[in-house]
Amino acid sequence: MKAIAACSILKIMLTFWISLLFEICRCPITSCSYVFFTICFHYLVYTTIILLCLIDLTLLYQLQEFGNCIELWEHVARMHKISYTCKCCFRYILESSSFELFFQYVELPNFDIASDALNTFKDLLTKHEDAVSEFLSSHYEQFFGLYTRLLSSTNYVTRRQSVKFLSEFLLEAPNAQIMKRYILEVHYLNIMIGLLKDSSKNIRICAFHIFKVFVANPNKPREIVQVLVDNHRELLKLLHNLPTSKGEDEQLDEERDLIIKEIEKLVRLSV
Repeated sequence: MKAIAACSILKIMLTFWISLLFEICRCPITSCSYVFFTICFHYLVYTTIILLCLIDLTLLYQLQEFGNCIELWEHVARMHKISYTCKCCFRYILESSSFELFFQYVELPNFDIASDALNTFKDLLTKHEDAVSEFLSSHYEQFFGLYTRLLSSTNYVTRRQSVKFLSEFLLEAPNAQIMKRYILEVHYLNIMIGLLKDSSKNIRICAFHIFKVFVANPNKPREIVQVLVDNHRELLKLLHNLPTSKGEDEQLDEERDLIIKEIEKLVRLSV
């Protein structure tokens, strides 16, 4: 109860100071007054940094409504990022209902806020690896259900950054168990096949780095094998048309050739 009360009080205080500073930014007031209130605001944030993580993340991103006051918003966002360097605070952020709102924030029309939200989202999933692994294990379906929306976003930047991050995240050693679970699902295989058809070269290459794990898995479920066999003509065409590295990335070329051979092998075995 005390934590809830402290959180509520802090939220009210921060909302008040943010609103006040916003009004100062709008009004033709002296620079001295602005400095004074800014110093007060900084003091408030730094002295309550641990409690700050208890605030709904919506409070920070609602600052997008403050129009041109983007610098103020960026400063408050930086204060929040400091909070998740503390492991217990970090766990709270992951478990809070507000974490899901990041999937909406990364597609906001304000590019600066959307970019910062995406970077914060990435930071949250790459710090305290044991806590992230534990969180994804217990929230697997919920998390990847929401993440799938980003992979199919109509926003090119969102789509590209999302598939790029996923291709890196799944291949990190601490996330091996999550990756093994991911590559057993036909739904996610179909999503990667769809991304292999994307008009963007970068997206196709990132999608390939995830797709290859589905194919290379020595313990592929029958459903996965069936999808690969049924769609082998289209898949082989997509892989042959995958942008070549022109000698810059020999590993990519080698991996593509291996995946092509593996699919051809599956087709022969299915006859």
